[in-house]
Amino acid sequence: MQGHIAAFVGQVTLLQRKFSYCSPSFVAQKDVKFALKLASEAIVSQVTCLAESSRGKNMKENCSICLEDTDVSQMFSVNDCLHRYCSSCLKKHVEVKLLQGMLPKCPHDGCKTELKIESCKNFLTSELYDLMSQRIKEYSIPATQKIYCPYPKCSALMSKAEALVNTNNAGASMCERCRGLFCMSCKAPWHSNISCNDYKILNPYPCAEDAKLKSLARRNLWRQCVKCHHMVELAEGCNHIYCRLKKLLNFPSLPSPTPLHTPLHLPPLHHTLHFT
Repeated sequence: MQGHIAAFVGQVTLLQRKFSYCSPSFVAQKDVKFALKLASEAIVSQVTCLAESSRGKNMKENCSICLEDTDVSQMFSVNDCLHRYCSSCLKKHVEVKLLQGMLPKCPHDGCKTELKIESCKNFLTSELYDLMSQRIKEYSIPATQKIYCPYPKCSALMSKAEALVNTNNAGASMCERCRGLFCMSCKAPWHSNISCNDYKILNPYPCAEDAKLKSLARRNLWRQCVKCHHMVELAEGCNHIYCRLKKLLNFPSLPSPTPLHTPLHLPPLHHTLHFT
């Protein structure tokens, strides 16, 4: 906590040097968000005024990522934290994080401010915008409540609540995207007049994509959590790890030189692989 306070005070001091006059004042905790919003709007308006008053003069601002002097009209101000970067660097940052299955945050070291999709709309392609919308939905639904459409050409994500709303009297749920019917109990295509167990017996072989994934998992010694159904890869460290739902996963002993335990029993590094 003291380190965060010191860093914050340091940032405030640096900001004060950029103003000809600055008078700090205390703000009640309930008014902090309003104060940040007001400060953000004030800074943006000042930058806009400078750009307009220059009348053709090139007003430049340095981007701390690419270290290039960029036209102020091409600079992006992150909501809440007010860190500024050029749109080109921010677009690349957002794209990388989305492709890694993560929600993009401010690239400033130690900053945890999440980027808002509406503020990023101006520099995102339609594909990246749709992907960011998908990531936001993925993170908003708890792992135990996620349901994916079982039809390979769709694989749309929905929550159990959404699926239940679209469930008919016969018990079949309907995907909102492809309108295909599926069984909520076994997450398979709808099978009327037959139990889930009988359906699995009649359809013992998974689709080609699932078979490839299972084969890849066996070769790489991945483990699938029986609770959240995510694939987990052990990179190094102890061979007993927990998935995001605190379910214990046991891995076989890895070949040398990977140690069985890391010094001081540090948490193992692992990758969670999402799949639909």
